[in-house]
This record gives sequence, C-alpha cells and structure tokens, in this order.
Amino acid sequence: MTITDIKIRKLFDEGPMKAIVSVTFDHALAVHDIKVIYARDKFFIVMPSRKNPDGTYRDIVHPINVEFRSTLESAVIEAYHAEREAYDNGTSPLCRRDEEYADVIL
Repeated sequence: MTITDIKIRKLFDEGPMKAIVSVTFDHALAVHDIKVIYARDKFFIVMPSRKNPDGTYRDIVHPINVEFRSTLESAVIEAYHAEREAYDNGTSPLCRRDEEYADVIL
C-alpha cells in the first residue's frame, strides 16, 4: 500500500492539535480526519475515532503494524511541516481560504 496523496485540511495555532489531514492510498482509498498532535515535545498522529456510549474512544481505522504506522506518521508529519512553512510564507492554499473567510461579515 502506497501513500499517493496527503492533504492538510486545517492548521491550528493554539493547543496540542496542529492539523487535520486526509491521506490517500494507492489513488483508491482516502482516510480523513487524521490529527497531527504536538505534546511532550514531539509530534505524532492520532487516527480517526468515534466516541463509544461509555465515553471511551475507538479508532475507526488504524495501521496494523508498527512499520506501517511509522511510515504513515513520518509522511504525515513531514507534509504538515511543509504546509506549515508554506502557510507561514503565505504560499499555502490555506492562506487563500483564510483570506476568503476574513471577508465574511458575521
């Protein structure tokens, strides 16, 4: 299984969650709502999950082995850093989206 696309959907400045990401595999399967977290001086990813009736969370999708988790995590975090740099330089598509929302009067 090959990662064929990583899209950073949203960036956050405040709190431990830094981004929400979608990843496409083999041009055939997309996984949405992967979160990039920065806590305890390191970045890691959290897979999409749902809340159970007892208040616990259960992953909807997750890597089966450590090797693939490491590959996925490295790729997503690398894409996050690239997007963050582009955003800070004003060249990210997310900058244009933020500009569009700034024009909306609430």
